[in-house]
Amino acid sequence: MIPKSKVLIIAGSDSSGGAGIQADIKTVTALGSYATTAVTVVTAQNTQGIKKIISIPKQIVQKQITMILDDIGTHAVKIGMLYNVSIIKSVYKILKKYKLKNVVLDPVMIAKGGAKLINNNSIKHLKKLLLPLCTIVTPNIPEAEVLTGNSISSKEDMIKAAKKILNMGSKNVLLKGGHSSSKMIFNILATKKDIKIFKKRKINTKNTHGTGCTLSSAIAASLSQKKNIFRSCKISLNYVDKAIASAPSYGKGFGPLNHLVSFNLKNKNA
Repeated sequence: MIPKSKVLIIAGSDSSGGAGIQADIKTVTALGSYATTAVTVVTAQNTQGIKKIISIPKQIVQKQITMILDDIGTHAVKIGMLYNVSIIKSVYKILKKYKLKNVVLDPVMIAKGGAKLINNNSIKHLKKLLLPLCTIVTPNIPEAEVLTGNSISSKEDMIKAAKKILNMGSKNVLLKGGHSSSKMIFNILATKKDIKIFKKRKINTKNTHGTGCTLSSAIAASLSQKKNIFRSCKISLNYVDKAIASAPSYGKGFGPLNHLVSFNLKNKNA
């Protein structure tokens, strides 16, 4: 099989392989595209939590990205954990300079265990600089609460928050409902034209480590393959749902997904 497209991933490393750049590479590859990477942070973590985070110097992050763009190029960009203001500014400048398309931002702010991963100044710059350059941003409920400053406890709250984030500049917003305590999950896609709601039954499992990374990478891969925003989100949500349902149950905490599940899915997504 020859890769259908190229995806540049700018994100942090997860030593457990369930989230971060490792999950991104697995996802992009499993969905038929070629992954290149720029590592922003190195973490020491497993399914039970993060113990150490080391930021990569901004000059190294910049050089990783420009070396890829000047040689291999890309059809889409997935942005994950950026960690600090200097890296956010560096990524912003490169996105502007190279006029990159199909930019997917997963605003990584809060760890699965609840720990805050970036400070308020970084969040401010993320909103001001990066959101206006994004094709789609994919916050979960806690991240949407941070971005909007509003509490979210219902589907209606999610729709309001998605619209508010849309007004911050991103072309599209997919607000993920997995953190809701409801038995049904609502994922809200807000575009400039309308609101689409993807509804599904929640899977009762601990194996949810890296769901956000996986989803955003799947969307980036789909967009890179010239699928529209609605179809990209639909394919990616289905992929993540199947990956959760067939997770291998590794580790003692929040286990990783089964990124290989795409090999079992019908070819209807092609």
